[in-house]
Amino acid sequence: MKADDALSAIESSGIVAGMRGAFPPDVALRVSEVLLNEGIHVFEMMMNSDQPIAAMRAVKDEFGAAICVGMGTVLDLEATQAALDAGADFVVSPAFQPEIVAAVMDRGVLMGPGVATPSEAVAAWDMGVRLLKLFPIGALGIDYFSAMFGPLKHMTFMCNGAMDDRNAREFIQAGAVACGMGGWLVGDGTWSNSRLRSRARILVNAVSSAKGGPEQLSV
Repeated sequence: MKADDALSAIESSGIVAGMRGAFPPDVALRVSEVLLNEGIHVFEMMMNSDQPIAAMRAVKDEFGAAICVGMGTVLDLEATQAALDAGADFVVSPAFQPEIVAAVMDRGVLMGPGVATPSEAVAAWDMGVRLLKLFPIGALGIDYFSAMFGPLKHMTFMCNGAMDDRNAREFIQAGAVACGMGGWLVGDGTWSNSRLRSRARILVNAVSSAKGGPEQLSV
């Protein structure tokens, strides 16, 4: 998937479902299918999880063009290369590491480096980055995001870290294009399908209303 297409998928979804921990291929497939049926189509596997490369490949092979799936917690060039070679649609990191940004962008793949300050955001944007992962913004709060976003409205931010349905709504209303959701949305890999569906519906409603769209019925 080209970088522009991955960015469009993230912006249209408003939700990036991150799976950290016990999400080997069989679990990642089950969770992805449940979320996809509820309208969430962007998934992030994470390098510090069970079989992340195999899980990403399994999800890509199973759902094809219906989904966008990338790799997160990419912290070194070896992991970067492994994710790219496996076909990651995007790469994200909790940190801004210029060498990783350059390696990903050289392959024409969307890179979302982690930034927490205006200086980091400007430095990444000047490298050509078009998606900034503001992390850990959930812990810092909406006031921090609003203050930072004010002079940087020409930049594209995805908000990550300590996210739930309530602050996801707030961050998108304040200008974020998407929110990365981990444990609140998908749990630890042991959640039942019904619990996953419930969380997905709550979040989809929250994000849809924040974007000005209709809320879905919860049944």
